[in-house]
Amino acid sequence: MRKAFISPAKYVQGENEIFNLGYFVSTFGNSALLIAHSDDVERVKEKLESTSEKFNITFVESGFRGECSRQEVARLLDIARENHCSCTVGLGGGKAIDTAKCVAQGEALIIVPTIAATDAPTSHSAVLYTEDGAFDDYAYFKQSPSVVLIDTTVIANAPVRFLVSGMGDALSTYFEARATSRSLSNVNAGLPCGAREGVTPPAKSTNTALSLARLCYQTLLTDGVKAKIACECNQVSAALENIIEANILLSGLGFESGGLAAAHAIHDGLTVLEGTHAFFHGEKVAFGTLVQLVLENAPMEEIEEVLDFCIAVNLPVCLSDIGVDSVSAEELREVAQKSCIPEESVHSMPFPVTPDMVEAAIVVADRLGTTYKEGVLK
Repeated sequence: MRKAFISPAKYVQGENEIFNLGYFVSTFGNSALLIAHSDDVERVKEKLESTSEKFNITFVESGFRGECSRQEVARLLDIARENHCSCTVGLGGGKAIDTAKCVAQGEALIIVPTIAATDAPTSHSAVLYTEDGAFDDYAYFKQSPSVVLIDTTVIANAPVRFLVSGMGDALSTYFEARATSRSLSNVNAGLPCGAREGVTPPAKSTNTALSLARLCYQTLLTDGVKAKIACECNQVSAALENIIEANILLSGLGFESGGLAAAHAIHDGLTVLEGTHAFFHGEKVAFGTLVQLVLENAPMEEIEEVLDFCIAVNLPVCLSDIGVDSVSAEELREVAQKSCIPEESVHSMPFPVTPDMVEAAIVVADRLGTTYKEGVLK
C-alpha cells in the first residue's frame, strides 16, 4: 500500500517571532517579495523594519490587491523577477498566503499568518479565484512551505473570533482523518485523484497523521476555553500557544496527510445557503463535524463531548448559529446534493453516502444541537 505524509520544512512559533523573519529570508538571499494586505503590513510594520535592519535584508512590497487570481499571481511574479527577489513571504490571512504559494510554486516560501483561523498555512495547496472573487481552481505544488513562522503576540491581538473559527476547522481534523483511515481513502499528501494520472499514483494516510489528528482534538478539549479567554485579554498564555499550534500545525498536517471526509463536504454544501455567507469557514465546519458524527451514528457520548466543546467556545451547533433560521426542502436538497458531488470528500467516509443520508443527518444534527444548547444554557 502506498502511503504519504507531507509537511513544511520548518515550523517556528513564539512571541514576537517576526523579529526573526529576516534570518529566514537571509537563508535564501538578501531580499523577499512581501505579499500582504496593507493593513497587515501596518500591524507589524515596526517588527518588519527591525528584522530587515538586523539581518540586512530587503522586503519588496508588492501592493497586494487582495485576490488570489491568475492575473494577480502573474503581476507579482513580474515584480519578483524585476527585483531579483530571493524568496517569497506570504503574510496575513488566507488570500495573501495562497497567493504567495502560487507565486513561489513550492520554492523558497515563508508563510507568516497573522491569524489562526484555518489550517491552510502549512499545506502545499491553494485556492485560485477570478478577479471578481468567484472560485476558479485548486492549485497543488511540489512541496509545502519552506518555513511557517508564527508570531503568537500578533495572533493574541487579533479578534478572538478568528481563533475560535480556527478551532472549528481543527475540530473536524480527527474525525475526518479517522473516517479516511477506516475507508483507506486517498489523501492530499499524495497527488489529488486524477491529477497527472499515470505519473504518480495517489496515496493513503499514515499512522503518524492519524496520531497528530487525535492530538489536535485532545488539545482543543484541554486548552480551547482557556485559550479563548487569553485571546480575549490579548495575552499569550500556554493554553493559547497550544491552541495556535493545534489550529495551524496539528490540524494542517492532520487534514493534508490524514484526509478530509464529510465535515468539509457538508461545509461546501452549506455555502449554497445565503445566510451562511457571513460566517467563517471554521464556523461552518464545526456544524459539519456534528453532521458527520450523526451520519456515522457515533456514540452519543462522543457527540455530547463535541457539543459541550462547541458551546463552551461559542462555535455553531445548529443551523440558526450559521445564519439559517429556516430552510426549505428544496434548499436542503441542494445542500445535500452539492455535498455529494463526485469530487467531494464525503466519499472518503467508510460507507457509501447519498444525498438522502446527508439531508437526514443535517436535520437530526440541527435538532440535536438546538435542544442540547437549550438544555445546557437553561
